[in-house]
Amino acid sequence: MAAADPSLDRRFMALALALAGRGLGNVWPNPAVGCVLVRDGHILGRGWTQPGGRPHAETEALARAGDGAQGATCYTTLEPCAHHGETGPCADALIEAGIARAVVATEDPDPRVAGRGSVMLETAGIEVARGCMEDEARALNAGFLSRVEKGRPHVTLKLASTLDGRIGTHKGDSRWITGPLARARGHLMRASHDAVMVGAASAVADDPALTCRLPGLDGRSPIRIVIDGSARLPTSHALIAGAGDSPTWIVSTQKLGGDGRHAGWREAGANVISVAAEADGRPALKAALEALAGRGLTRVLVEGGGRVAAALLGAGLVDRIEWFRAPGAIGGDGVPALAALGVDRADDMPRFHRVSSAALGEDVLDTLVPAD
Repeated sequence: MAAADPSLDRRFMALALALAGRGLGNVWPNPAVGCVLVRDGHILGRGWTQPGGRPHAETEALARAGDGAQGATCYTTLEPCAHHGETGPCADALIEAGIARAVVATEDPDPRVAGRGSVMLETAGIEVARGCMEDEARALNAGFLSRVEKGRPHVTLKLASTLDGRIGTHKGDSRWITGPLARARGHLMRASHDAVMVGAASAVADDPALTCRLPGLDGRSPIRIVIDGSARLPTSHALIAGAGDSPTWIVSTQKLGGDGRHAGWREAGANVISVAAEADGRPALKAALEALAGRGLTRVLVEGGGRVAAALLGAGLVDRIEWFRAPGAIGGDGVPALAALGVDRADDMPRFHRVSSAALGEDVLDTLVPAD
């Protein structure tokens, strides 16, 4: 076999990562994986995790390559699975196909795999190169990794405000603060997340559909989640009435379930998740996120409102912020993007690194991650 070429490895792994991205928001509870089979510089087969998590990327790539996989190099963004599920392990399938080399971006932290997939390949005499574009692979599958390693989904907080951090006027008017390009980007974010979450106050005030309404992506709408600890959402609300067409989950407290207020939501077709309450009666958000992870969710996009956003930030439960800012100001009597955080000293405020900044027409989108 010719000596490995690091530049070629990165080129084909970059393609595998691009393929993996097609599955984001559509493959939970599984990771979004991409796979490319290459021999003598020619691509023989490509694959990515299919909707619902099956078939796996390696299975798809092998099916396209056929007998051509013999002697090929397999580029996969996540270590091949080593356990039996609905089908046999992908590591076994690669061995049986006769690949000569595997380039693996990152290890699968699932306890059923955790290095075993790569070891199975090596035991069969297949050369395994680990860590090619590992940072990029881990960033792409941050949701799956968070569910396995932290026991909760990866949380992205999406905010759309004026320059002075207001999301509405003192009379509650908020349409439209940002322009069409920013709103389209927001819908694209919905398509790449498993679920979109809002607080009950926002759901009642704004009457959001929480669906993806981009041409060609109407089938990529996420699970709709409402945090409602005081039964504010009536069964007549569009989110509940439409739960049969667009699945809706209500996160509430165990206390409300005891007096029967969950029954109406369930009868209307919504899925109700009961968690313990905080001292102020609101659902405990850490417990809520753990419950969502237990149901397989890996990526949650939080769109409002200010109290939910502040509670998540205060608890250190935000992994990423997507902040759209419009070039205008409403003033101090407007509705703030964040409720009170109770910060006494500037040194104590949650801090973030700006990962990127992009102009969307007249608006600006800042992407930030926690500084620590």
